[in-house]
Amino acid sequence: LRMETLTVVNMKCGGCEAKIKSALTKAGLNSVSIDVENQRVSFEGDANIARAELSKLGYPEAGSSDADSLLKKGHSYISCAIGRMM
Repeated sequence: LRMETLTVVNMKCGGCEAKIKSALTKAGLNSVSIDVENQRVSFEGDANIARAELSKLGYPEAGSSDADSLLKKGHSYISCAIGRMM
């Protein structure tokens, strides 16, 4: 499998990173790595599965129809708040 990289929106902190890594691994993707600073998610596996999972979590791909969604932004802010409390 070759590495795929998606650029996403709304990723801000280690809480975001942990949530994304866990969800993508559970979805069957391998070698998941997160670059919060550059808003990039890299992995081996099906990019469509990754896009669907990321969007569901509140981190849609940059330029997608979900990228401007306030609901998606809300999901990501909640994970940041939870991440800071832990």
